[in-house]
Amino acid sequence: MSPQISPQQVRLPCVAPESRPFVKWAGGKRRLLKKLDPYIPERFGRYHEPFVGGGALFFHLASRRPPSDTPWAVLSDANRRLVRTYRAVRDEPERLIQLLDERAHEHSKERFYAIRALDPDSFVDDVEVAAWFIYLNKTAFNGLYRVNRKGRFNVPIGRYERPNICDTTAIRQASIALQGAEIHHEGFESVLERAEPGDVVYFDPPYVPASKTASFTTYTRDGFTLEDQTRLRDIAGELKMRGLRVILSNSDTPIVRDLYRSGFDLEVTRCGRSINSKASRRGSVGELIVT
Repeated sequence: MSPQISPQQVRLPCVAPESRPFVKWAGGKRRLLKKLDPYIPERFGRYHEPFVGGGALFFHLASRRPPSDTPWAVLSDANRRLVRTYRAVRDEPERLIQLLDERAHEHSKERFYAIRALDPDSFVDDVEVAAWFIYLNKTAFNGLYRVNRKGRFNVPIGRYERPNICDTTAIRQASIALQGAEIHHEGFESVLERAEPGDVVYFDPPYVPASKTASFTTYTRDGFTLEDQTRLRDIAGELKMRGLRVILSNSDTPIVRDLYRSGFDLEVTRCGRSINSKASRRGSVGELIVT
């Protein structure tokens, strides 16, 4: 009699050709991939993405990356809950799918607010964190991730008739792609410790607000300040001097143009935005690709 194989042990021999982000993300780069693609060299060492977010560029590259016994990508983020979610998707996709499927059948307004009130930082199990994170991502207003000063998720429920809470295909394909990635909870500065000449680094930080009311800096409880933007600029410059391919995205604003006016090349582009608290602000916005 053949031994039974658990779903977690089943790995396809190559990366899924259609791997894509498994969460909605403010500032996600799926619509900017055609603009970013020409900046990726045909051959490179390792790929680093210190603000992984939805990971659109990583999944895009993973879809054409040959199998490897060693990790070819290093993904990191300051959002510990997001990092734990990525690890759960990579390591235990089938158990996560089971939990999300249960959440999908139980979904209601009362259930949403009961789950939102939970403290995911008290969960020992990464899969429980991922089920909390993805459920709220799929059912909260506009897919926003926002926390207050105490780190409590505070986005209200969205108006969805049939939210796609358990996207089985996306999770399984993402899990296959993530087999080639290290995943770390850390700040963007850590890329200096491991990146080597010939590597590619893509920075997609919280954007400098294009207006006084536009801001996603509540992504983590500490926010992302102009001082952080300046430190990021300095790190990008140092990596370029070391011989790495550096690509950075940010809003097309005078502040960003001034930050990168020396030693960098700027390409102006426009990208659609589908996540905003006001529908009138979900159109095309100016962005800069910095190299």
